Amino acid sequence: MKKIVLFSEGSAFADVGGYGTILLYSGKERLLSAKVANTTANRMEVCAVIEGLRVIKEPCEVEIITSSKYVIKSINEWLEVWEKRNFEKVKNLDLWQAYLDLAQSHKVTATLIQTTLGHSENERCLKMAQEQHSKI
Repeated sequence: MKKIVLFSEGSAFADVGGYGTILLYSGKERLLSAKVANTTANRMEVCAVIEGLRVIKEPCEVEIITSSKYVIKSINEWLEVWEKRNFEKVKNLDLWQAYLDLAQSHKVTATLIQTTLGHSENERCLKMAQEQHSKI
């Protein structure tokens, strides 16, 4: 099974957001970013992961690396509880359902970094995200 590292960050300002994702496989990178209107930073953080998973065409071991506590806690702790409760009162339900659909064919691990500073790929992801929402 191929191993892919998915670096992701999201950002929003004045209801306009952006995300940045870097996929790293065998020394090669794929960059993804986009601008989204009427959104929040948390939604952009999840979108960064979803869009990264969306472009992976076969089952892989995927390590998600992000500074988003929301994404990490959701993946590592909350999703299991949310599923047992039929996702009652879960924010961003549409995105979490999309995540679950995309993640099911992969072996996903999620790693929290405390800050993007000093993590070159995550610094680049954040810059890509911020450049998106600054294109107002």
